[in-house]
Amino acid sequence: MKNRIIPILYSIASFILIVTCAIAVPIYCRPFYFWHIEALNLEKSGYSAAQIKEAYNEILDYLTLPGGTFHAGDFPFTESGAAHFADCKVLFTINALLLILSAVFILAVLVLKKQHRIQTLYIGPFHAAFYAAVLCIGLIVLVAILASMDFYAAFVIFHSIFFPGKENWILNYRTDPIINVMPQDFFMHCAILIGACIVIISLVIIIWQVVQYRKRK
Repeated sequence: MKNRIIPILYSIASFILIVTCAIAVPIYCRPFYFWHIEALNLEKSGYSAAQIKEAYNEILDYLTLPGGTFHAGDFPFTESGAAHFADCKVLFTINALLLILSAVFILAVLVLKKQHRIQTLYIGPFHAAFYAAVLCIGLIVLVAILASMDFYAAFVIFHSIFFPGKENWILNYRTDPIINVMPQDFFMHCAILIGACIVIISLVIIIWQVVQYRKRK
């Protein structure tokens, strides 16, 4: 198959896979949050570490598993607060679906390539994944620059983009006290972890391709 569309689609799928995999790390690695309970002294909220862990586990089960009803352990919540987490569940589901679909597409293309039904996955001198990795690095550099200027402003812009026309993400700590154990610092650390994962994966791909390019030369 000589169609040049396949390498381009492969590059797009690689970009999506890198980003969604990185986003999935803080979502599915719950110990990352548990570490913050002591590091950020979240028990000052008036809830014990055990209560905070229980609430977080229930929330993450709701966000990552099909169906279900929102619960937050011993933490009370408003209808508006629950509605925000329902909106988050949609985004989590989209990320999981994109991760799976991009991975399946890449795997299918690699199988076809091994069967010689696809002639090449190169665009110019480099493999299609190389360009996805470069784009990822560029994206992280841009986001890092903007976030370093004013993380709170970047935080607000993020919510404005992904929750357009809604303000229920601004939780009242009195009526939705779960926000007291999910402070801005935690989300900043999530962003840093996601960025680090993207950079590491991308650099591995780029270095691999540069080495391969030099060997061919």
